[in-house]
Amino acid sequence: MSVVGRFAPSPTGPLHLGSLRTALVAWLFTRAAGGRFLLRIEDLDLQRSRPEFEPEQLRQLEQLGIDWDGEVVRQSARGALYEQAIARLADQLYPCFCTRAEIREAAAAPHGELSEGAYAGTCRALSAAERARRIDAGERCALRFDAGGEVVTFVDELAGPQSFAVDDFVVRRADGVVGYQLAVVVDDAEQGVNQVVRGADLLDSSARQILLQRALGLPTPAYAHVPLVLGPDGDRLAKRYGTAPTEDPLRWLASSLGIEAGSPARAVDLLGDFDPASIPKTSVSV
Repeated sequence: MSVVGRFAPSPTGPLHLGSLRTALVAWLFTRAAGGRFLLRIEDLDLQRSRPEFEPEQLRQLEQLGIDWDGEVVRQSARGALYEQAIARLADQLYPCFCTRAEIREAAAAPHGELSEGAYAGTCRALSAAERARRIDAGERCALRFDAGGEVVTFVDELAGPQSFAVDDFVVRRADGVVGYQLAVVVDDAEQGVNQVVRGADLLDSSARQILLQRALGLPTPAYAHVPLVLGPDGDRLAKRYGTAPTEDPLRWLASSLGIEAGSPARAVDLLGDFDPASIPKTSVSV
């Protein structure tokens, strides 16, 4: 099967060094296998997304020599696909009226096998009559997927064997915005993506997405989660740190991936030396 990979940034600012590193790894994974590489703009959240950042992000990728196949796809134009998926999942969804404060308060209680901070299932037990009453009263509600506390196991190509207990997660927010978990599953399947390379901060999202893939009868891609780049304060790199710690960002990125390639001019210069096994297993710092 031909490899189809992708990079999917959100247009909320210029790409920082960690995002560029993830984009490069995803591109190297795909191009080393002779596959197709796609670019998708995840701009569903119109309050945070800014269209003016998209050209800047594309320019940053092009400067590194990261190219892509076909047209750029934008999530904001794919609402009909997401609503079709929600309709197919109707029997496994329920309205959630909990506020953020209520969810935080409930998170302090034990959840069995669920991870700390997981949703406690407060609204899962509401009767159909109670749900209808609250909706008729005009209460805003999100839609949650009933995961049934299922434990999902899979093997990540970089992080190794994984196992996560999945809580009930949002597929559509109370403001009507489709949740990340659903959108990315629908997009990857519709675009034929069979290899997902992204940051390690999204590792636990894979379990939720695998559950959605099963529920929708969609294939599960191979996953590879790249250790993060940390900022000077030891936290995950943020946009405020900028995009390049040196005048030669591609060389720094290559070195951070275990590739000693002198002074590469373009991403293609790294293909001959790229080995996923050489990627550091822990986070790197700028």
